[in-house]
Amino acid sequence: MPPIVSTSAETAAGTEGETQGMVPAMSPGDSAESGAQGSPLAAPSKLAGGLHVVATPIGNAADITLRALDTLKRADAIACEDTRVTAKLMGIHGIHTPFVSYHEHNAAKMRPVLIGRMKKGEAIALVTDAGTPLVSDPGYKLVRECVAEGVAVTTLPGASAPLVALVLSGLPTDRFLFAGFLPNKSSARRATAGELKGVPATLVFFESPQRLPESLADLADILGPREAAVARELTKLYEEVRRGTLPELAAHYAEAGPPRGEVVLVIGPPGEEATPGEADVDALLREALTRLSVRDAAADVAARTGQHKRTVYARALELQREEPREMKGK
Repeated sequence: MPPIVSTSAETAAGTEGETQGMVPAMSPGDSAESGAQGSPLAAPSKLAGGLHVVATPIGNAADITLRALDTLKRADAIACEDTRVTAKLMGIHGIHTPFVSYHEHNAAKMRPVLIGRMKKGEAIALVTDAGTPLVSDPGYKLVRECVAEGVAVTTLPGASAPLVALVLSGLPTDRFLFAGFLPNKSSARRATAGELKGVPATLVFFESPQRLPESLADLADILGPREAAVARELTKLYEEVRRGTLPELAAHYAEAGPPRGEVVLVIGPPGEEATPGEADVDALLREALTRLSVRDAAADVAARTGQHKRTVYARALELQREEPREMKGK
């Protein structure tokens, strides 16, 4: 069965100009009750000092909450990954709050600076280039240190690419695991797939479009014919979700080549698979040892079966001693 493809039904154009009718933002020290009593016509109060973790759009500039816009306007500064990216979004919504650069290369240096400002009563809004901060970025270290230093932390929820992809995938959503980016190298990627093979949940990964064909081939080899979905350009004009089994998707992208745009890969949970027995592991090891070293053969079989690498390595050594002439591994 060929992979099934769906595309977005509407044009994902960003909103222009300032959003009207914003609701006052809830500060770290505010309660839901006190926020509800405020008049929307009253002069906005100063944001309470602390860290405001703000989700931003992942593609469509309109996908941002009224509360987030209000907080970004009233904050003392916006800590962002790339000031150029954030400036475009702020320009669309008429926000002129000063920026502070905060990314993986300067995070260790900037964390004490930001915490010092918040301890003096300033409100810092933390954003990422797209989506919800802390999801595959260094923001969690800032939150952790704020908690340790007694600095108030709140969040303004919104768009998140892993959740959007999960919702569109058509795969089980009752239990899922987001595992970030897959490793660059095939051996590490296969090892990661082996470690996650037995997890009884839908798996969600970020992946580079250039590596997608090779990654799908590795995943199909390790995880088998599981249902999966490749979601790209989410919330944008050319949004696309291609669904099928891992082997079907691997075959498609091997022929079509890498897709364009940012990719999220969603893989269904394991079925009722029997745990490989000792004879199965031995058969896989014997075959692998004819072409690989003992270490590589053990890693390959451990990834395929989900068994512990040390256990498989010990068995590989035993087999090599028993049948040394037939095996290449050393």
